[in-house]
Amino acid sequence: MMRTSVFPSIIAILACSATSTPITQVAGTWGGDNAGLIVSNTDAHVHIGCTLGDAVGPIRPDANGRFEADGTYNVDAYPIDRGIIHPARFTGQITGQTMTLTVSLTDVTRVLGPVTLIYGKEPKMGPCPICRVPKGMRERTTTGYGGI
Repeated sequence: MMRTSVFPSIIAILACSATSTPITQVAGTWGGDNAGLIVSNTDAHVHIGCTLGDAVGPIRPDANGRFEADGTYNVDAYPIDRGIIHPARFTGQITGQTMTLTVSLTDVTRVLGPVTLIYGKEPKMGPCPICRVPKGMRERTTTGYGGI
């Protein structure tokens, strides 16, 4: 009788420990419903709906998978970019292959998210396109730019 009650407990402990391990590889594409994130070793580019922004510096999660970065955000990027750029704070947490991301504009009281993103998943952006090349990388390429 004791053997049958111990076995489910061991399975539950193993399952919980596997899903709570923070990811160490952040660079790459993170996708979700109407949200996407492209991360390099030096910066990050975000789309939530028809908005977009750039984080300065790499995303470096702490031991609990939490992170924050400063950058800029454009909430009027599509269909006509009005060029209004706001200072922003990008915050979130990574657990396993899943990221929860929130963007807070620091000069106004607007918050986007939280959105849930999956590492390696292609973003599903609905009517708004996602950039394939982040801003910092666009400046270093001569192949052009096919996005917002």
